[in-house]
Amino acid sequence: MNFHGKEIKIFSANSNREVAEDIARCLGLPMGKSQVVTFSDGEISVSIQESVRGSDIFVVQSTSYPVNDNLMELLIMIDAFKRASAARITAVIPYFGYARQDRKAKARDPISAKLVADLITTAGADRVLTMDLHAAQIQGFFNIPVDHLLGVPILAPYFMEHFADCQDDLVVVSPDLGSVNRARQFATRIDAPLAIVDKRRPKANVSQVMNIIGNVEGKKVILVDDMIDTAGTICNAARAMIEKGGAKEVYACATHGVLSGPAIERIQDSPIKEMVLLDTIQLPEEKKIDKITVLKVGPVFAKAIERIYEDLPVSPLFT
Repeated sequence: MNFHGKEIKIFSANSNREVAEDIARCLGLPMGKSQVVTFSDGEISVSIQESVRGSDIFVVQSTSYPVNDNLMELLIMIDAFKRASAARITAVIPYFGYARQDRKAKARDPISAKLVADLITTAGADRVLTMDLHAAQIQGFFNIPVDHLLGVPILAPYFMEHFADCQDDLVVVSPDLGSVNRARQFATRIDAPLAIVDKRRPKANVSQVMNIIGNVEGKKVILVDDMIDTAGTICNAARAMIEKGGAKEVYACATHGVLSGPAIERIQDSPIKEMVLLDTIQLPEEKKIDKITVLKVGPVFAKAIERIYEDLPVSPLFT
């Protein structure tokens, strides 16, 4: 593909090569030739095995677990492309790690998301393409353009098709107050009412459901969140839908499946009938269970990359 005299090339480090390959396939491009290895002392070595001089480079890397290793791979790859005279470097980060550390929650806290943004910029990235930042204001932490894609336009059509014959029975639920805007967008797309779970969190990774704002009795509920980490919030909300709200069935969806700690066990034991995730984070084999459905983000990222390359607006992808 060569639209205006400058080659476009897709490269990947080690965190989520499947998404990079999907993107390249959708664009009709071969994957860029590179190698990212770790020395015995833990240092990361990057080798770019083809010329990138004057090329428009898109390097795909989710900064998921192991977060620091994947972040360093991304930074070193960006530096390698910069030193190899690439014309423009776009960091394609389907899942942006450290996004939850976006403010000072108490005295002497770091703002790690800002630090990571500075590192990516300093390494030599000219642009960032990401999806569903935990806090949208992180876009402002960068001094370079950020294209922020949304997971809802991928997730909502799946449920519209799945529940085409019983759409009147659906209620979209935000599992906490922080996800209300996302859940509202989802509800608007599938033309369903919205309910909210009001919860208190006594300490980190422990949530307690307090009240359900809205009517879910006898309904099929879809819980919508941006990420599932230890799955405590989403599973507590699912139980509340059944036990307190009288919901008939509970489904859940999220953009990022972090799935750390006891997440898989909690999901398996929860009343959630199906959990739909996007493949922004590669799901290991041991975490693939029948309840979890994974949808691909590659086609959406491919369209965004094509629009960035052709200097067209990315906003039509939101609708």
